[in-house]
Amino acid sequence: MKNLDIIILGIIVISMIQNVSGQSDNAGKKLQMELIVTDEQKVILFASFALAVIGLFVYLARDIILRRKTPYDSTEFDSKNDKTYEKYHSDWSDDYEEFGFRKNSKEDKEFRNASQNSSLPDYYKILKIPQNATHEEIKKQYRELAKKIHPDKTKEKKSEEIMVQINKAYEILSNKELRKKYDIYLNKN
Repeated sequence: MKNLDIIILGIIVISMIQNVSGQSDNAGKKLQMELIVTDEQKVILFASFALAVIGLFVYLARDIILRRKTPYDSTEFDSKNDKTYEKYHSDWSDDYEEFGFRKNSKEDKEFRNASQNSSLPDYYKILKIPQNATHEEIKKQYRELAKKIHPDKTKEKKSEEIMVQINKAYEILSNKELRKKYDIYLNKN
């Protein structure tokens, strides 16, 4: 390892000595350090520089130049004119959730509060169906109860209140997501 270091150091010292001796004017000769460029060479240099700059711009703009035009490009749409409005008022932005936050829907809060107050109604009992009832069974039972209890069919005073409960029960149990959430809170009680 030491031999390699000595060799590299020797090469550096020799190159420095050659460089210094090449710059000194020992023989008294006058060095010609002037660069003479003719007009033809100036034109060639300028033209090559201009071509290099143009080539750089063409390279950077290649995607814009080579892009195929679509019917969308030739048509005037409002969304093309007001892109900042579209950017900040897009429906796509609603899909994103912030990290660490859960989306709690109105129904989640309603179920949670009713569960804590022990006032969560048993929609299965209201519709008179078992908890493992299918969607078709729920729909069939709802229609039968609606025919029997509808305020237009019966003259009972409480038929409107019962119908509201039946509608709410059907709304919750016919929706798969709401039914899952409801079952979670119902089973906690």
